[in-house]
Amino acid sequence: MSEIYLDNAATTPMSPKVIDCITDEMKNDFGNASSTYEIGRHARSVINKARQQVAQAINAKDNEIIFTSGGSESNNTAIFGTAYSRKNIGKHIITTKIEHPSVLNPMKRLESEGYKVTYLDVDETGHISLSDLKKALTPDTILVSIMAVNNEVGSIMPLEEIGQIVKNSNAYFHVDAVQGIGNIDIDVKKMNIDLLSTSAHKINGPKFLGFLYENENIHIPSLILGGEQETKRRAGTENVPGIAGFGEAVSEIAAISKKDLQAKYKHFQDIILQKLDSAGIKYEINGGRGKNVSHHVLNLRLNGISTAVLQTNLDLAGYAVSAGSACTAGSLEPSHVLIACFGKDSPRINESIRISFGRYNSDEEVNSFADQLVKIAGKFQAKDK
Repeated sequence: MSEIYLDNAATTPMSPKVIDCITDEMKNDFGNASSTYEIGRHARSVINKARQQVAQAINAKDNEIIFTSGGSESNNTAIFGTAYSRKNIGKHIITTKIEHPSVLNPMKRLESEGYKVTYLDVDETGHISLSDLKKALTPDTILVSIMAVNNEVGSIMPLEEIGQIVKNSNAYFHVDAVQGIGNIDIDVKKMNIDLLSTSAHKINGPKFLGFLYENENIHIPSLILGGEQETKRRAGTENVPGIAGFGEAVSEIAAISKKDLQAKYKHFQDIILQKLDSAGIKYEINGGRGKNVSHHVLNLRLNGISTAVLQTNLDLAGYAVSAGSACTAGSLEPSHVLIACFGKDSPRINESIRISFGRYNSDEEVNSFADQLVKIAGKFQAKDK
């Protein structure tokens, strides 16, 4: 039985061109990019090409891109680097209650070290209030860290408006764009973003690779110490084949209209919701479906059916969906995102699944999934009548 994969917010299948690119590099280019002889110089040119590809995709300069091991390292570098290098200015940081654990856990550590962190509330669609942000800013605020797109409910944050607000303060503006790159257009200059994190494996690239955009007018200390790679900003011998593949993945996704992708994903959502409606299945959408939501994520509550039952039955039938963030999938803790949106006592917390689409999914796959979801939900909801 072949599995239909609908958990693209967790990770994505690698693009065939990316696989070819990485394979070719692994076969033919084993040089250390720090070496000065020909093989090393060639490896360096491969990295430089990928850096240029990444920079162009977000309207940055080549020297503003630092390759890392992924989104988590990039987030940690941005947060700790800013906090420790700017503590003479202040020790206040602003973030939201629905950030990824690689943002929230560094915040917890900083709180234990004497920093004050303000966690902005979100509404039921997963959006912050800009007025709340304005009120939270003080002369002591050194960092505002807000994600581009939420990984569980798909809410798109108003980055340009946030950037304009933060620009007029003492704070740096950091964006976790792991779910943003590939799903929405991002322009770091237009949005006044100082620091931006992302990950390759969310855009059909390789795992254990990401980048941190760092505006050339700021400088934060390295998180990883050692050699002088990445212009002395991130130690460790570069993964040349992986970086080459990352550059290819970014180029591919940059060439695809985000408007067209969002329309495709909304169409997939329509297929599922229309079949649920036709079958009389009781459900609720967690988050929204408006213009400020990325349609690659559809978080659904199926009334009266536990998340574990839904996920297990779908898995046995050959469909891969999740209960929320893959980074906390082994945890017994309920979704902090759904709690922030609906409160800890909401039945949505324990009766929801996350369906997330990718550019390789087809109408046939989504129709098949929708039929199976109707079958499972109908069976369990009928028992409760």
